[in-house]
Amino acid sequence: MRESLDGGLPVVAKSSVKSERRSKSKATHSTSRSSLVLAFLSCLAWLYIAGRLWQDAENRMLLWKLFMQNSARQPKVLTMEDKLTVLGCKEMERKIAEVETELTVAKSQGFLRNHSMKSDPSGQRLLAVVGVYTGFGGRLRRNVIRGSWMSKANIEKYQEQGIVLRFVIGRSPNRGDSLDRNIDEENRKMNDFLILDRHEEAQEELPKKTKFFFSMVVQMWDADFYIKVNDNVDLEFGGLIALLQSRRDQDSAYIGCMKSGEVVAEEGRPWYEPEWWKFGDQKSYFRHAAGSILIISKNLAEYIHVNSAYLKAYAHDDTSVGSWMIGLRVTYIDDSQLCCSYSGQDKVCSLA
Repeated sequence: MRESLDGGLPVVAKSSVKSERRSKSKATHSTSRSSLVLAFLSCLAWLYIAGRLWQDAENRMLLWKLFMQNSARQPKVLTMEDKLTVLGCKEMERKIAEVETELTVAKSQGFLRNHSMKSDPSGQRLLAVVGVYTGFGGRLRRNVIRGSWMSKANIEKYQEQGIVLRFVIGRSPNRGDSLDRNIDEENRKMNDFLILDRHEEAQEELPKKTKFFFSMVVQMWDADFYIKVNDNVDLEFGGLIALLQSRRDQDSAYIGCMKSGEVVAEEGRPWYEPEWWKFGDQKSYFRHAAGSILIISKNLAEYIHVNSAYLKAYAHDDTSVGSWMIGLRVTYIDDSQLCCSYSGQDKVCSLA
């Protein structure tokens, strides 16, 4: 009995060892299969990535070749013709050429176009053109002036001395209304107006009126000087003519009662300047001729005419004209005779 038990132990041990070997073999076989699957999938992934990289490299190379070919065909520096073609500005180019041609013609005629200039009956240049600013409600004042220094007889006399006199007025905001018709009727009777058809008459539009005035008179009359006068000013022509003749050879002359003064920044106060902030921390105006009467020479009037579309107009006409003179080689002439006062003593002007 003991022998059979003792003899059976090895049988059980051998059987156990074989079982363990079979399980290890199965586990090893399962692990090998998983490894092979993973390796196969890794190969597929590597092949996919390598293919994409190769394809991207080919695309980049193709794009580079196309870029180099196009670069070789295009000029390195674009001409103005190319730029105009790209921007579609052929029509603008044509218009610019036309404007340049017109400007050349205008310069050859002394900045004049579509106007025949008037001069002295003797054929000589006039001494001055005087524009007396007036408004629709100024008929009484005009009649007072016509009864004194701007009578028909004086207009003819001063014309012989080379001075043209005209009342200056614009048009009504409602074109063709009773205001316009009254001025037209008055002008037919008196023939002493210069009507600015392109200007809309209003107190706040005086700076623009000044641009239109100088632009129009320099086209109509060939004169040494162009003068703006308010209709509350009386002129003494003996002194005025002497002053102008003494400055006749003075080029780029800007003549008047020169002043500066405070820029009014408080809305509602007299002489308020809406763009006061442009005049610096001190809020002081630059040097300019007072608005009662100011005189400029022909070349300055031509400058205003040619550049009128680009000249900034401030709240007041005298400071606006002063601003136009700042960037030019202008001779400022401060003449106390033009500082109008109510006494008029030793003056060529007096306040009425």
